[in-house]
Amino acid sequence: MFSKQYLAKETSALDARRRAMKPTQFVSSLILMAVLSLMASGAAFAADNAAVKALDEFFEFSEYGGATILPEQIPAEDWKNVYIIDTRDADQYQKAHIPGAVNIDWRQVLGLRAELPSDRMVLVYCNAGTLSAQAGLALRVAGMENVRILQGGFDEWKAKGGFDAYRRATRKTRK
Repeated sequence: MFSKQYLAKETSALDARRRAMKPTQFVSSLILMAVLSLMASGAAFAADNAAVKALDEFFEFSEYGGATILPEQIPAEDWKNVYIIDTRDADQYQKAHIPGAVNIDWRQVLGLRAELPSDRMVLVYCNAGTLSAQAGLALRVAGMENVRILQGGFDEWKAKGGFDAYRRATRKTRK
């Protein structure tokens, strides 16, 4: 925070420079500052507009629930064909994770998308599904249609029986 003395001194110096300028120079400086300001805000608006357009196009053709998958929808034998990404931090991953999962922080997934397989399902998860949903959405907007988000995350996967969730769910429906 600036002191009152400092601000007064700087304001006085600016006023002196302004008075020393010819009126046309002063007006030209104001116009230049306004144009630069508009250009900067225009670039930010264009970037925001491009992001909004990409999301709008994605949602226009996205299926309802198309990106999410429940633990009980994956048969135990199919897990070996799934590329699993634990999007939690390294400490949480070290404590426990789905066997076979690689650890990529949710904020890094989009930047590493070129390293992800395109020929099989890529499953992202976190504890409850919130952070992995953001990573999954980013990957899907970037064109990776093979990405699924584990609904309920690691917590629900464990609660439903892990790799055995499919068998448990289908056993209940057969009775």
